Formats: sequence, C-alpha cells, structure tokens
Amino acid sequence: MIKVNLSRMMGERKMNIAEVSRKTGLHRNGIARLYYEQTDGIKFDTLEKLCKALNCGLTDLLEIVEDTEEEQSKESSEDPIN
Repeated sequence: MIKVNLSRMMGERKMNIAEVSRKTGLHRNGIARLYYEQTDGIKFDTLEKLCKALNCGLTDLLEIVEDTEEEQSKESSEDPIN
C-alpha cells in the first residue's frame, strides 16, 4: 500500500492546510483528503505542486508500506471476484 506522508511533512514545516492551499493553488478539501489519507489516487500535477511547496521529493511525500492483516482482510472482502 502507498502511504502519504503529507501530515508529517506539514508538521515538520509547521504548515497548515490553508497555507499549503495558498502555496499550491490546490483546493483545501483535496489537501485535507491527502492529509488524512482518505484518497485512493493523486494526480502527478498535484504531487509536483506539493513537493515544490514543501521543498521535498516524491519519496519524502510517498512511501510503500506492507499491508497489515486487517487491511488485507478488508480488501479481500470488498473484492467482488473473491
């Protein structure tokens, strides 16, 4: 699974959602969904704007982590093929 580290990156820089919105031109709701990891996709343009505003690289913002057993169980129960 891909983990979005936006909340950690913003915390390290003492930035809030409104400030990131102003710096990037992105809508506050979209930033909040990423901040709380409540999204299942992100545009390249959005990633670029966030990286520039936070002065970081993609690997700082995103990382691949192993799924927990609970998440794997939830995904398999949602999969209509299984």
